[in-house]
Amino acid sequence: MPFPYYDKLKPKQKAIYRRSDDIKQVRLPEEKDFRPMVDKLEEALLAENRGTVEKLTRQLTAIILEALEVEPVTIKVLSARPSDRWGELHGLYEGLEKKRRARITVWMRTAHHKKVVAFKTYLRTILHEICHHLDYELLELEDSFHTEGFFKRESSLFHQLLNQKH
Repeated sequence: MPFPYYDKLKPKQKAIYRRSDDIKQVRLPEEKDFRPMVDKLEEALLAENRGTVEKLTRQLTAIILEALEVEPVTIKVLSARPSDRWGELHGLYEGLEKKRRARITVWMRTAHHKKVVAFKTYLRTILHEICHHLDYELLELEDSFHTEGFFKRESSLFHQLLNQKH
């Protein structure tokens, strides 16, 4: 069932939306072991070390994209989330431009209390922004809509990363 904004889309956008909605998962290569990097990232976030969190976020993102044979992105990890009446921004994907890689920005602290976010929330945010990149670069969609399929792809990556054995 499409989200309410679907009715406001143009016919071409609706076709992209439906195609996105039909894709339920992104499969990571089973022979790749991402779990050690995920564990290091969790430790760095708990230690509240922004520099290390950024470094490890870059490394994890790079190995995920490399495993999927997708163009790399630039990663930026900032401290407190921006907020306004609309709420807090958790992450931001900025697509490819002529002379610049796609860029993902995530924040590691809440806007109001400046507390470090829960690790699973942080990981989901990273994967959410990676999924926008995958929509364009792997799935070759002309737009990246928040569809049920999009959120299922995000969840599929999340569960693959956390359910790997050591």
